[in-house]
Amino acid sequence: MSTSDRSIFRLIGSDTESFLQGLITNDMAHLTDGLLYAAILTPQGKYLADFFLKRDGDAVLLDADATQAPALQQRLTMYKLRADVTIEPTELHLHRGLGDTPTDGSTDPRTPELGWRAYRDTPQTDDTTDWTSLYVANKVPNAGLELDQNSFILEMGFERLNGVDFKKGCYVGQEVTARMKHKTELRKGLALVRVDGPASPGATILKDDREVGKLHSVAGDQALAYLRFDRAGEDMTAGDAKISYPA
Repeated sequence: MSTSDRSIFRLIGSDTESFLQGLITNDMAHLTDGLLYAAILTPQGKYLADFFLKRDGDAVLLDADATQAPALQQRLTMYKLRADVTIEPTELHLHRGLGDTPTDGSTDPRTPELGWRAYRDTPQTDDTTDWTSLYVANKVPNAGLELDQNSFILEMGFERLNGVDFKKGCYVGQEVTARMKHKTELRKGLALVRVDGPASPGATILKDDREVGKLHSVAGDQALAYLRFDRAGEDMTAGDAKISYPA
């Protein structure tokens, strides 16, 4: 997963922040902290896209997965109506790294273990970090892998990853998300599992011949999986691999 897999947009206009505030899962007030991580949902509370936001003078930069960017831009334009907001692509490139955050960078808001992100005019050529291993170790889902249009963000760890604010006002999909928050316990969700044997992302996880989940990103002997917690346990398999939970 390279930095070229991202598209950077610039949103500008007097209504930009109020427009985004009514759509995204997080509170725009947190932009003062640096990067903001958020998602946009369907009215039924299901995931459409996740992204990062950052102030850029009077504008806001939006850093999205490149494969989702066209549909996301279309969705934002649909909601814009007569609001004073212009959404335009940029020629900026994402740079990422670990260690000290550069002056033009911001700490990844999901977890400091993922280092920093910065937006620059030239492509990054010095990134040798094994990001997949970091994502797996920190239970961080990614678009098109763990996250799809059947996902509910609380099952995917967005509260732990600072991607949702329950104190802000309404946004699209907020009612469903709030109801899930007040459940006593989530029965399904993203989990870190241990893998013993050859395993492929997308493999069905079985226990006693019953489907209990699906395997996603794999890094060495660990992987992310979407599990039915009430069915998961010992003696799970995914293809020829043995799956252990907790990892």
